[in-house]
Amino acid sequence: MTAITSNMQNPFVRALQKSGLLAKDLDYHVVRASMVIMFLFFGYQKWFPYEFERLVPFISNGPLIWWLYPVFGHAGASYFLGASEWTFGTLLLAGFWNTRLGALGSTGTFIATVTIIPFMPDGWDVAAGGFPAMTGNVPFLMKDVVLLAVSFYLLRRDVVRLIRQ
Repeated sequence: MTAITSNMQNPFVRALQKSGLLAKDLDYHVVRASMVIMFLFFGYQKWFPYEFERLVPFISNGPLIWWLYPVFGHAGASYFLGASEWTFGTLLLAGFWNTRLGALGSTGTFIATVTIIPFMPDGWDVAAGGFPAMTGNVPFLMKDVVLLAVSFYLLRRDVVRLIRQ
């Protein structure tokens, strides 16, 4: 008996097949939808004064985004980020039907935030021996490492779809 035949006889595998969880591209669609939701909620936050001040340590120490304050000020920088996040989220949403490379903006977003990690003041707990003992804002930024990987995944899939069209 082959492994495929054996797996087909497994009731758990049969149930998964019937449920649709093994449908082609389901993982891609779930990942894409989750990124749309992330950009919706994170973009929403950027329009309120509590977020203007919350962003100061991130923008001030971001080697790729430090320029936002001199150009736009605190509120303007937050609005710029919020508008960008909503734009990338909208492009990712549109990508369900027609690729518009929203994943390119998503990838750029998370490259910018991941590069803040080494520059975040008090990001590593000296009492615990420093790196890799995270403290302060660094644990919050670590989620962006995963979001960057997700963005690369979506970008690759979108580029492949464009090439095939």
